[in-house]
Amino acid sequence: MKLHRISVKRLGAGVALLSVLGATGAWAVHAQNAAVSVYSVASDGDVGEDAIRAAIDPLFEDGAMGDTRVLVVMHRGRIVAERYAPGFGAETKLLSWSIAKSVTAVLVGLMVSDGRLGLDSPVPVEAWGQPGDPRGRITLRQLLTMTSGLDHVEETKPVERGDTARMLFTDGAQDMAAYAEAKPLAHAPGSTFSYSTGSTTILAELMARMLTNSRDPDARRRAMQTFIDGRLKTPARLESLTMEYDAAGTMIGGSFLHMTARDYARFGELLRNRGRSPNGHQIVPEKWIDFMRRPSPRNPAYGAHLWRNRASGESALMPGIAPDSLFGCVGHNGQYILVSPGQKLTVVRIGMSPRKEQREALKEGLARLMALFPG
Repeated sequence: MKLHRISVKRLGAGVALLSVLGATGAWAVHAQNAAVSVYSVASDGDVGEDAIRAAIDPLFEDGAMGDTRVLVVMHRGRIVAERYAPGFGAETKLLSWSIAKSVTAVLVGLMVSDGRLGLDSPVPVEAWGQPGDPRGRITLRQLLTMTSGLDHVEETKPVERGDTARMLFTDGAQDMAAYAEAKPLAHAPGSTFSYSTGSTTILAELMARMLTNSRDPDARRRAMQTFIDGRLKTPARLESLTMEYDAAGTMIGGSFLHMTARDYARFGELLRNRGRSPNGHQIVPEKWIDFMRRPSPRNPAYGAHLWRNRASGESALMPGIAPDSLFGCVGHNGQYILVSPGQKLTVVRIGMSPRKEQREALKEGLARLMALFPG
């Protein structure tokens, strides 16, 4: 199944209903449909196999943590544990949800390093270009750190009325960037933290315009995909990386990409190694990864499309029970790429934990697993 183009009709029948109606299933493209779980633990000089299994088993078997489908643990650059629930395997492509935001930020960093975009320059959005429009002051840095000030309501009740659901699945789905760009300011740019999938959508549209002047959706998709393939997918060996695009040809960079669990782990390793591949090739500038990890000026628990392990009213990680240096990519209802540089550790968990108490129990379980490793 190819997923290079998104269909509003298809979403209406599939992902949209799962998300908007609050179903607990995770959407995945199955390359195999195993009837039994797959579970392997390799020898690790620092941690015993029995201890690793004792920490992993509850993540799959304790319903208080939700429904874990996939777990991969990489230590010192090698996989030391890997477990898949029945129906999932090493070739299964799994939906990212907001893990995609971190991938989008890496792509933005490549364009900044090329000189195509300026971090502190106002972003060239046509809808904001009228004289006196205060949105014309919004910078790339502010979109990345979620401080644009745009009046985008990420979640509300009922969920289908929130801007993210409307943008992805209903009246904004044909041209998601246009929907996000049409929002007025709720706050002065730079003054307030507000997590926003719309901000990431604007970044994705901006990248497409830097690559082609065409408004033809197919041309925009081709230009963006060529850039992704040549600058990230191939050099980082993310062979399963599959993007989705809306009807206007804009990458849905805030929510919809697909990778295998091992490739999610490879992406985490790319971040842990400050943009270097396993063979030492510098794919993303070190300074850009450092920037992504620095705190947003309005939320110490967030960086530039990465979460940081700091206490905050909007913290998605596990401050106090995991190393302060931990950072991560976090997706809807419990998708995680957790990176602990001091431990040389990357942990990927994909599953569904829709209730807050499940996510808190899950984070405690992941912290116990990570605590086994030194550093």
